[in-house]
Amino acid sequence: MDRTFLYRHRDLLERVHAAATAQPEEGKIAAVSRASLQADLANALERNKRLSSRIRQLEKRLSQTLGEAAWSESGLGAPADIDQLQRRITMLEQELADARGHLEERTDELDAARAANRELTRALNHRG
Repeated sequence: MDRTFLYRHRDLLERVHAAATAQPEEGKIAAVSRASLQADLANALERNKRLSSRIRQLEKRLSQTLGEAAWSESGLGAPADIDQLQRRITMLEQELADARGHLEERTDELDAARAANRELTRALNHRG
């Protein structure tokens, strides 16, 4: 509570002053000492520092996460599954190399079959 609040409400201020000057009732011991209040205040201040530090840490993490999400959604950044895409590219390149090898073998077989066909056609034409 701020002091200005008490000064704006005179009735509360008078009650605070009265309570501060009043002696504890007989049989009751003052439960709070100045030292314990100062210790509580020091503990509260330390807790506030820790909480402020934690808040800054969480804000930084949130900022990084939101930044990464915005970057990936914009399409400017690399996809998250780049390793998987690299493996897929390697696999497709291997399949392409295999297909080219098979095509070359079949082209050689076709050339050989054409050559044999030409020889047979020549042999048939020369006999006739």
